[in-house]
Amino acid sequence: MDRTPPAGTVRVRFIGNATLLIRYGSLTLLTDPNFLHRGQLAHLGYGLVSRRLTEPAVDVTGLPHADLDAVVLSHLHGDHFDRVARRHLDRGLPFLTTPHASRVLQGLFGFHRAVGLRTWQSHTLLRGDSLVRVTALPGRHAPGPARRLLPPVMGSLLEFGDRSGRIRLVMYLSGDTVMYDGLRDIARRCPDVHLAVLHLGGTTLPGGLVVTMDAGQGADLLDVIRPHRALPVHYDDYGVFRSPLSDFLAEAARRGHGGRILRCRPGERVTVGGDTRR
Repeated sequence: MDRTPPAGTVRVRFIGNATLLIRYGSLTLLTDPNFLHRGQLAHLGYGLVSRRLTEPAVDVTGLPHADLDAVVLSHLHGDHFDRVARRHLDRGLPFLTTPHASRVLQGLFGFHRAVGLRTWQSHTLLRGDSLVRVTALPGRHAPGPARRLLPPVMGSLLEFGDRSGRIRLVMYLSGDTVMYDGLRDIARRCPDVHLAVLHLGGTTLPGGLVVTMDAGQGADLLDVIRPHRALPVHYDDYGVFRSPLSDFLAEAARRGHGGRILRCRPGERVTVGGDTRR
């Protein structure tokens, strides 16, 4: 495991797809654990599958299991929580997720510490003097009535600080969402985001339904949230992704956001501090 990052900073290791290993002080979080290997199929429901095109940068057996404090899970889809993660993660590990996912994790898979968070509800974790408050944020996995065909999804606000409650760094995870008016509430209620992690890819289901942000929608969200820094993820790992990272980078630059974007390939790390300036 990495050494403790400098005080007031968060260190993020990108494992692939939407899977991140996040370290702040003595706290370690894992997001959307997806450890299928290249060629394996992720199950997306209703008989839909998608083949993984890449390898995860870290095998599930290489995780710092003893150091993990929680998993932040945006929703239950096979490219965000898969059968490999289900077999290898400790059943006593806390999951912070949607109420729907929490019920399935507890009742079907035996993860008895799964916590279901309604939108704007929070849960706080402590280890030593390090604190993170995780708040469920709005997200919508498809436009209009089609969203009822997909599992409920949440964005997440991670507010890092110390035991006194002082917050030093704010991180936003978009989850698998499309752009819609509800995301504007995030900007109003969370005006100072140090790092935004954007789930992109323009995931397209049969019939042409786009269910995650493409390049234009990702840039739209940057227009609204205006984070100090932004880290794109979830863009080339599966065959259902139709919007390449290069399109997002070009559109973000065209709109004046080029200086916000962090490039981090799978296996690499980025460190962001709470004193980061726009």
